[in-house]
Amino acid sequence: MRAYERFLNYVAIHTTSDEFSGTHPSAARQFDLARLLVHELKEIGLSDAHVNGKCYVYATLPATPGCEDAVRLGLIAHMDTSPDCSGENVKPILHPNYDGKDLVLPSGRVLDVESFPHLPSLAGRTLITSDGSTLLGADDKAGISEIMTVLERLQSEHLPHGKLSIAFTPDEEIGEGADYFDVRSFGADYAYTMDGGAEGELEYENFNAAAATFTIRGFSVHPGSAKDIMVNALLVACEINSLLPARDTPRDTDGYEGFYHLRRLTGTIEDAEISYLVRDHSYSWFEGRLATLRHIEKVLNEKYGAGTVRLSIREQYRNMKEQIVPCMHLIENAEAATREAGMEPKTVAIRGGTDGARLSYMGLPCPNLGTGGYAYHGPCEHITVEGMDLAADMLLRLVCRYAAQKRNA
Repeated sequence: MRAYERFLNYVAIHTTSDEFSGTHPSAARQFDLARLLVHELKEIGLSDAHVNGKCYVYATLPATPGCEDAVRLGLIAHMDTSPDCSGENVKPILHPNYDGKDLVLPSGRVLDVESFPHLPSLAGRTLITSDGSTLLGADDKAGISEIMTVLERLQSEHLPHGKLSIAFTPDEEIGEGADYFDVRSFGADYAYTMDGGAEGELEYENFNAAAATFTIRGFSVHPGSAKDIMVNALLVACEINSLLPARDTPRDTDGYEGFYHLRRLTGTIEDAEISYLVRDHSYSWFEGRLATLRHIEKVLNEKYGAGTVRLSIREQYRNMKEQIVPCMHLIENAEAATREAGMEPKTVAIRGGTDGARLSYMGLPCPNLGTGGYAYHGPCEHITVEGMDLAADMLLRLVCRYAAQKRNA
């Protein structure tokens, strides 16, 4: 079965995570995909496949004879989709022999070249989109599909490989994918997440990340007698935003530039809340951004009274680079496998994060590989059948390369 055929089945399953549920997994619907994957893994021959109570799918493919001492490799992808856009009732559409031009989706939304200048490079391929009313789910059901395809090919083609540890995780999109990941029992020396962008991309640098929330306590009186008395919590929230650099937003930054991403502003005169994602590749700049938020809290409490503003910061993940650099064979082998699959590797810095970033700091060095997808987290998300084939072929070649490399060699 080709990767896209599995993919079309997986995206129909609603697995959007829920950052406000407080449960693990954040949404029980993720078990629907988990149970299907366990069934398919067992059909392929991974007899120990199972899903635990936290919705982590684990399975092992034992080494082929003669490869028992090879590096133990892990392959990881996540089952949830982003809550930034609806992932329910996804209707995938295949566009054979796509012409590389603007494409009007059934919802009326336009996948246009001006917004997505890479589209002409996909001409001649079979493009896969949603109907434009939901996201597609390539992030990261494409990664799951490609891993499953590789496992099936390893078995059916009797290719040599070391022990492979497989994991499909919940809740990556809300920063909780590694919360209950059992690195020790996973049993891999190194791993790769299949959770990147275009096929041929290799990623081992990512943002340092935190979620920051200001909770504001206002004071309401009649506006006619509010002089020097009223504290409008909504206006204080607006003031907080005005004290941040106006151009340090996702829209205005690129490459290694960090940002403050305003995600939510809610409230009334008496109570308000404003929340941000804080991102930077440089850890020192990242710390500086957090220091700026703390300074804003201090200044506004001095202005409006102690306790008016309360800041909470939750660090989410760190740049995996310092954990990957000591084992650059992970990147060198991925580059070689990419070339063997007929592509030129492109190393890019992730303007985001993956489970691999956290796992790298949990003792499992884990760079990220491209799956062939574009425009994640929104209704213009798309991927190609051919890109998925290339990503799966690259991963297969990578696994085979490690079959010849001994542990601690």
